[in-house]
Amino acid sequence: MFRRTKLSALIRLRSSLLGDKGAAIVEFAVALPLLMVLVVGIFDFGGAFNLKQELNNAAREGARFGAAQPTNDLALAQPPSVNAVRYVVAAYLTNAHINDCGLGSSTTWGTGGGLTWQFTASTGCTMTLTVSRGISLSETISGQPTVNMLCTRVNIVYPYQWHFNNVIQVLVPGASYLLGNIRSDATAVNVD
Repeated sequence: MFRRTKLSALIRLRSSLLGDKGAAIVEFAVALPLLMVLVVGIFDFGGAFNLKQELNNAAREGARFGAAQPTNDLALAQPPSVNAVRYVVAAYLTNAHINDCGLGSSTTWGTGGGLTWQFTASTGCTMTLTVSRGISLSETISGQPTVNMLCTRVNIVYPYQWHFNNVIQVLVPGASYLLGNIRSDATAVNVD
């Protein structure tokens, strides 16, 4: 009796898989990886886009603040006006609920030559902030002499943990997309 019940259950399962239910299961199995890649891609690229906008805002705030700072301390190895730009960017990132990688407490200074300073923060992640106080821009307005302006430029390189590369391998085994850091910079004309 037990064998007959088990056999009839297997026959019913086989016949149901050969019918409409079986086709639905196969269609779902084919569509699921595509759907997974699409959903993870939307969330991943949406998160990256949002982070890029926040980094742009932080760079703009730093550039505006730096452009209003005096330039009489730029001969120092670690000018307070440049250090203040670092604090402004770190505060913006913190207020936006973005990990500042320890930028607010970073003591790693580097010089990029001339009037450029670089901070590297690596607490939990590694980001780089570059502040250039002596960027020269030239502007020519039709018929007028060329105007040279000194500007402050703030550049941020921030790591982003991409998940898309892991999911795309479900569809295309061995696929590798090199999606890396998010970069942002802003320039403002110096006031003095």
